[in-house]
Amino acid sequence: MFYDEEYETLPREDLKKLQFTRLQDLVQRIYNNVPFYRARFDELNVKPENLHSLADLKHLPFTEKQDLRNHFPYGLLALPRENVVRIHASSGTTGKSTVVGYSRRDVKNWARLMARSLAAAGVTPRDTVHNAYGYGLFTGGLGVHYGVEEMGATILPISGGGTKRQAMLLKDFGPTVLTCTPSYALHLYEVARESGIRFEELGIHTGIFGAEPWSDEMRLDIEAKLGLKALNIYGLSEIMGPGVGQECAVAHEGIHIWEDHFLIEIIDPISRENVPPGETGELVITTLTKEAQPLIRYRTRDLVSLRPEPCACGRTHTRISRILGRSDDMLIIRGVNVFPSQIEGLLVETEGLTPHYQLILRREKAMDTLEIQVEVDECLFSDEIKHLQRLEQKIKKNIKEFLGVTAMIKLVEPQTLARSEGKAQRIRDLRN
Repeated sequence: MFYDEEYETLPREDLKKLQFTRLQDLVQRIYNNVPFYRARFDELNVKPENLHSLADLKHLPFTEKQDLRNHFPYGLLALPRENVVRIHASSGTTGKSTVVGYSRRDVKNWARLMARSLAAAGVTPRDTVHNAYGYGLFTGGLGVHYGVEEMGATILPISGGGTKRQAMLLKDFGPTVLTCTPSYALHLYEVARESGIRFEELGIHTGIFGAEPWSDEMRLDIEAKLGLKALNIYGLSEIMGPGVGQECAVAHEGIHIWEDHFLIEIIDPISRENVPPGETGELVITTLTKEAQPLIRYRTRDLVSLRPEPCACGRTHTRISRILGRSDDMLIIRGVNVFPSQIEGLLVETEGLTPHYQLILRREKAMDTLEIQVEVDECLFSDEIKHLQRLEQKIKKNIKEFLGVTAMIKLVEPQTLARSEGKAQRIRDLRN
């Protein structure tokens, strides 16, 4: 049940004392070793010695993704280059990559936190893990890989792609745990079914899914189709990679953030002030133990709410809700704020639809329009056109009533929309 019970069940007061000690050390290190942070601190007239309690965190500067891009590739390192043993980076599809360096201790801590996450999900050294997260500069594959080895379980380093072959390997190698993005899990299910492989007969008891927002409705769909318990893992490359937090198998409700290594805040994305527990806001993370490239108050853009109440699993580390969306992914359609996850929830719970959809934004005569393309299942697509038209009207009505947005609905036949072997691409913005 536990990988590191002493720290996972640390009393809250002791945990806060540990956080403050580590925060003091972090602030002193980055002030001394990272010119970017020293300049930011000096602009705010803040010195490391001004830090007297965790409450003083609010006086420290925020860090944004653009700061990493502005100092590409090595400008935010807090150690000499010869002490950096690993480099990871984002894909850079929206600009320069965000590059992250790791010291030897960083890599070791990452493996231990990933092993802690696996244990929280119910994985044991007796399990075999089919790891379909991508290997390479992306943190997902290697992050999970090192955690499985640290725990002593068996790793199948499959990586992404080659889905038909992956389906055969699931049958041949008999893994008990699947790790990948939730959208890829559904794609793998479809391909396996086409090959005559029944997922529910494979013996996989747990799926650990992350790297993209997904709804509770999609979770239920995955569990029903794949016959496993679907759990949420949280991480991001700028902070560490997968293993920053994990949903436990006991409560199955909210993601434990490993607070002995990460200090979290929930802020209003506009005012940048802290919001009360239970209210939705943007997750901000300070890396308490990173050596090579620590970050102060990093704005993740992930929208969550805090769940500070005790968890049935016995872990004392605070939980956050599943990712509700991203503040920079929010769609504004004729003045109405909508998140893709809200639309996904309505689509997945509608009988006859698959969880494969795409949101297409256009601008017509200075007005924004939203088209939702969604695949219907094979049985439904053979129905009469009138039946399909009624379903389109039903979806349109539900989205208007629950989200306040008028959308054009287009039902498409199965296997029409592109599948992703990494993060699902749900939005096509054609307005520009």
